This record gives sequence, C-alpha cells and structure tokens, in this order.
Amino acid sequence: MATHLSLHTSTSKLSHTSLLSASLLLRFSSILHCRSASHSTSSRFPYLKSNKALRREVEQFSDGSDYDEEEEEEEDEEEIDLEWMERDARDAVREYTRFLSRELTIDDNLDVKGSNRKQKAPPPKHIPDHLLPRVAIVGRPNVGKSALFNRLVGGNRAIVMDEPGVTRDRLYGRSFWGDQEFMVIDTGGVMTLSKSQENVMEELAISTTIGMDGIPLATRELAVARMPSMIERQAISAVEEASVIIFLVDGQAGLVAADIEIAEWLRKRYSHKHIILAVNKCESPKRGLIQATEFWSLGFSPLPISAISASGTGELLHEVCSELKNIEVIGDFEEEEESRVPSIAIVGRPNVGKSSILNALVGEDRTIVSPISGTTRDAIDTELIGPDGQKYKLIDTAGIRRRAAVASAGSTTEALSVNRAFRAIRRSDVVALVIEAMACITEQDCKIAERIEKEGKGCVIVVNKWDTIPNKNHQTTRYYEEDVRQKLRELNWAPVVYSTATRGHSVDTIISAASMVEKERSRRLGTSILNQVVQEAVAFKPPPRTRGGRRGRIYYTTQAAIRPPTFVFFVNDSKLFPETYRRYMEKQLRADAGFPGTPIRLLWRSRRRPDKQSKVLDRKTKSTGTGGKLALAT
Repeated sequence: MATHLSLHTSTSKLSHTSLLSASLLLRFSSILHCRSASHSTSSRFPYLKSNKALRREVEQFSDGSDYDEEEEEEEDEEEIDLEWMERDARDAVREYTRFLSRELTIDDNLDVKGSNRKQKAPPPKHIPDHLLPRVAIVGRPNVGKSALFNRLVGGNRAIVMDEPGVTRDRLYGRSFWGDQEFMVIDTGGVMTLSKSQENVMEELAISTTIGMDGIPLATRELAVARMPSMIERQAISAVEEASVIIFLVDGQAGLVAADIEIAEWLRKRYSHKHIILAVNKCESPKRGLIQATEFWSLGFSPLPISAISASGTGELLHEVCSELKNIEVIGDFEEEEESRVPSIAIVGRPNVGKSSILNALVGEDRTIVSPISGTTRDAIDTELIGPDGQKYKLIDTAGIRRRAAVASAGSTTEALSVNRAFRAIRRSDVVALVIEAMACITEQDCKIAERIEKEGKGCVIVVNKWDTIPNKNHQTTRYYEEDVRQKLRELNWAPVVYSTATRGHSVDTIISAASMVEKERSRRLGTSILNQVVQEAVAFKPPPRTRGGRRGRIYYTTQAAIRPPTFVFFVNDSKLFPETYRRYMEKQLRADAGFPGTPIRLLWRSRRRPDKQSKVLDRKTKSTGTGGKLALAT
C-alpha cells in the first residue's frame, strides 16, 4: 500500500471554504503534535503523512471561486474553546451511556424471591478473594440456601425458586459483619444415598427430555444418573475449603430423614470444623423457637432464622465471625487491589462447551459439565492467574436460547438464568463468545454478538470442539474464519481462536487473546495522532455534498473515554455525515490506529453557534489575552 496519498485533478473542484478548513486543521494539528509523538507515529502509523506534504497538496487547489468572503469574515471571528470541547465530549459520552442503559434493559421482575438488600460499603480492607476465610452453606434441597446466600452477600446473586435442585454449582460472594470480611459459598442440595435413582431425579426435577435433542438414549440416561452425584461433589468441595459450615434445615417442614443423614455425615467427617445449625423459614420469633426445638436431636444447637425477613441473621453472623480468624492487612494487598482485575464472561448457546472451557482454564472441576442442556444456571465467578501473572475473573454463564424458546418452555428458572448471563456480559470487560465448530452459526449467535457490541465489551470468538473438524489444514482455518466474520458482521473486529476444551488443547490462547483485547480496550490515542488520522481520512475522501451544496466539516476530534474507546467528532452539522461516511471513518480509524477486539464508538456533535452577547464577551476575553483557543472557520 502506498504511503503517500495522491490527490487527483478532480479535487480542484473543492470549495475555497473546505480548503481553508483543511489548512487550519493542519495548522492546529501541528500545534498539538509534539516531537516525541512524531517519531513514534511514523513507525506505528505507516499510512500517515507529514503535515507539510499534505499542506503542499492542499495549497495546489486553493484558488476556488465558490467562496463567500462575508461568510469567511463572520466565521473567522468565532473561536473554539478547546477546554470547553473536551468537557462537552465527556458530557456526550455520559449522555450516550445513559441512553444505552435505558435501551439495553434486563428484566428484573422475575426475581421475586430472595433478598433485595444491598450491602453497605465493606470495611476499608484490601484483601484478595483467595485469602478470605470461607463459610459454606449446606443442606438438603429446597431449604433456602440460595435465599440465605443472597441475604448475606446482598442483592440477588443466586437464583431463588420454590423448587428443588435449582442450584447446582458452587457460587461465591463476599460478605462482612462488623470489621470481619469473609467469603460465602452457596451449594446445591445434598441428597441421601438411601433414595432410589428415580426418587432422586424426581425430587431434583431433572428432565429426561428437555435439552436432550440429538443425544443418544444411553448417553442421556447416564448424564441424568450422574447429575445428583455431581451436585453433591460440588457441595463437598465447598465444605472441604470452608472454615465454618452453616447446616441449613427447614423449620416449616420439620425434621426429616435427609437432615439426620447429613448431620451424621458432617459429624463423622468434619467434626474439626465449626458447624452452625440454622433453622430457616422461622419468620415469627416466638414460633421459631418452637420450630427449632425438634432439631436438638441432631446434636447441634439450633438457631432459628429467616432468610427472607432477615430475622435471626444478626445472631448467625455474630456466631460465624466469632470462629473466623482475623487477617492482618498487609501493605502489599493495597497495591495488589489497586491493579485492575479484568473480567472475562464465557457466553454462548447451550451445549457449546462453556463450562468445559472454564474447567480447562482453572485446572479443576469448578462447574458441572454434562450433555444436559441448561446444566449451568447461575453465573459462576472464578479467579485465575494468567501466564503473565495477571489476575482474571472468569464468569461461566448459562446457555442463552431464543426468547421465544424460553417463553414456550415456561421455565422461570431458565429465564432467570438467561438474565444472569446478560448481567454477566454487562459486568465483564471481555466476552468469550463460544460457538461449536461443527454447528452452523445461528440467528441466536448473531443476537448475542449484537448484544456484546451494544454493551461496548471486548470480544474473543472461541471456536470450540475444533477436533471434530476432519482433515484440517491452514486453509481450513482461513476459510472458517472468513465464514465466521461474514456471518457475525457485528464482531468482524474480534479475534478468532480455536480450542478443544475437553482435551485442554489451545485453551490458553483464549486468555492470551482476551489479555490483548483488554489492553486495546483500555488504550488511549493521543489527540494529535487522532486528528492526524482524521485529516488523512478526510483528505482521501471528503464528506459528500448535499443537494443544497452544503458539506460536512470536522473541526476537532478527541477520545473522550476508554472501555470502550469513544471518539467525539465536533462538526458543523452532524446531519451532513451520512451513515456510510461514519462507517468509512470508523474503518479508517481501525486501519490506522488499530483497536482490534474492541468496539469503538463515534459520537458526532454539531457545533453550537454562540449568540451575539457571547461573541462580545469572547472578544473582550480575547483582548485580555487567552490561551488554549484557536480560531477555526465554520
């Protein structure tokens, strides 16, 4: 590609006004452009030209005849306050962010149960998650473990439904009481071994048909049979790492055989840990004492509480914190906390291998992996330290099906799971969109991609189960990537990586690509370099003229925000820049300045013309001497 632009003779038809604007823009860029930036620009942006070379080419066509001298004198008197433009650019970003927050709504009306309590600010300690003491909540299904979890951590982190078996994986959340901070672990219901397999599946509401399309009958039966033991294994892992165990029972249902068996299991295997017997669903304090009396036979001192109304939770937290060891705050923690931890959300349609990717990255069975569609329900947060020592927060999410399919299924649990997945996208920095190699890209994939782009998140497209593609070569990868980019046009800027999570092949490339995307998403382009890129793009392709002869002009461009990179263009009239020209400008910014893996936002602000009174004030200010202003033609 040539490094110098050649202006054709047809550009001699440019108006004198446009040429004057371009000349002043060049002079303005020269003022802002420092020498150090000029040396780095030539190596980083090979397509940029020096201001002198471009000015010589522009001056060749400066003898236009369609220029209004009276308009020039009037517009030269107007001045642009650069400081004001920077403030206005930040205001434009805030206005656009509020607009997006109204447009990209997430239905919260489904979260009718659980705690809506928001935690107050935690104590001023900076302790990493992996050093906090653990408190595990265990018990049989449907006793209110997730409701108590939400009460302790604040908000609606866990899905709470009046049906057993909703929680399956371990769910972590920070909580505190007084000056003591700790980590709470929500677990799935622990089943008893005395029950038959049919009763277990019926109590956990595990379907043998929903989400089983295309799965052989033998594999289907095996997956369903293994589900209770996999949920129990996740609960056992939580108990193993916990310092305090909250054994939760149902005060309204009374003492049942499953409670007795779990109590014996805890006494035999975890007698060295502090176990608190909490009797849930005791909304009335007086009646709660009566309900709790029958649980004395379990060998623990029962404590009546209510996760919904919060009665008794203060006594519970006091007893929990009395058994936890205080962690001394070390100065290194503050420095470690100051370093930002990027969040990576793993999203996609059901059964594409999201949980397998998470387990392969952390090196353990952090989440349940099953061919049953909809196995993952909550958004599971996990910390990971990358090869470069950088910390990451991985978020495994439930599979996102079409809205019509979720509505037709009539499952409130699935609807809540999809909401959790959308929230995970919103609170993440980079999204790993997982697609299956042998499956075609569907309309739902495109909708998820559109959501990621609108949320302004960085993205890495992960093609999982790459080993299922037969006879692969270098051309296969290239053709596959072209097909993905053609179908997912909303994410044509996202890198594509290939992995086989079940075998652990190339899963590290996901973290490497996400790290690169996060750096690009947080990069800020210098104002002088940015305006130079814009000048080059305008010189190569000026904005089109309207039927009335008007043409759009770009006076000044600045990057007003990062994550995602947001650029504000100050123009004479934003309506003079059609969508095709805006896409052209975005394409040129990406070609010259990079930003792979992240969406970039271009906001166009029409110049506000000051009234006559403000003009007089500006002239008085100018006479006294002002800095940071430059007279530009409008």
